[in-house]
Amino acid sequence: MTGNDNPNGADMTVIGVVGAGVMGVGVAQNLAQTGHDVVLVDTSEEILAAAMATISRNCRMSRLMGGPELDADEVLSRINTGVGIDALAKVDVVIENVTENWAVKREVYEGLDAVCGPDTVFIVNTSAIPITKVAAVTSRPAQVVGVHFMNPVPAKPACELIPGFHTSAETVERTRALLSAMGKKAIDVKDACGFVSNRVLMLTVNEAAYLVHEGVASAESVDEVFRSCFGHPMGPLETADLIGVDTILYSVEVLYEHYADSKYRPCPLLKQMTDAGLHGRKSGRGFYEYSATGRASVAA
Repeated sequence: MTGNDNPNGADMTVIGVVGAGVMGVGVAQNLAQTGHDVVLVDTSEEILAAAMATISRNCRMSRLMGGPELDADEVLSRINTGVGIDALAKVDVVIENVTENWAVKREVYEGLDAVCGPDTVFIVNTSAIPITKVAAVTSRPAQVVGVHFMNPVPAKPACELIPGFHTSAETVERTRALLSAMGKKAIDVKDACGFVSNRVLMLTVNEAAYLVHEGVASAESVDEVFRSCFGHPMGPLETADLIGVDTILYSVEVLYEHYADSKYRPCPLLKQMTDAGLHGRKSGRGFYEYSATGRASVAA
């Protein structure tokens, strides 16, 4: 599948995207709308069909949401789908977007390493897991690099670029070129659990959850302080719902395990909400309820 000229000049022409959840859908859409050929994979045809429907809807709504005018059919025509990672055997680069669970990620990378060609670059889209740890389970640590994309991916102009201990300069520059072709500014960050954004953000969200858990304030009041007093467009608990409450919990747990520091102790409310399926926007309810007509505050 190599050899097609990308109109944006990146030398990676067929991009595999693992995971058709919130982040994977955003990455696949961003790639396709910037002229890249994409192979999107997940564990079932039903998940993939839902992902394609979401991308189509996002493209139709793009202009109304302040984004570019997109031709949904044209964007979708650049995305092929497949069940399982065997569909990625001939891609030039893989962008992985599975859950922030080390056991799951490890299994994915062991499988990718066996399936993909020796020159394939692996991009780890993670919010907390160290890149060197991921690279160590592959036979190509020099070709493993981290990119922490922000959500929603097509709308965010920047991301963190994180080389692991063994990542080659060539891999970093190829990845930087791909990100530039996607319309992203790459911000260089060293390989430390949580990197920059989530060392700070996850602490903030976790502490905000504690405020609700302890009855200090409602989710709506916590977020209003950040919007009205600090000028933030979204409060920390609205942000948690956007990212996914379950993803927040897993990221905080990774930080807590890695640093063995009590300041990262996960709020029990995050655990309860995750167990209850209150994962935020993607499930219809988190700290707030979501519907086609808008958002209503809900007591977590």
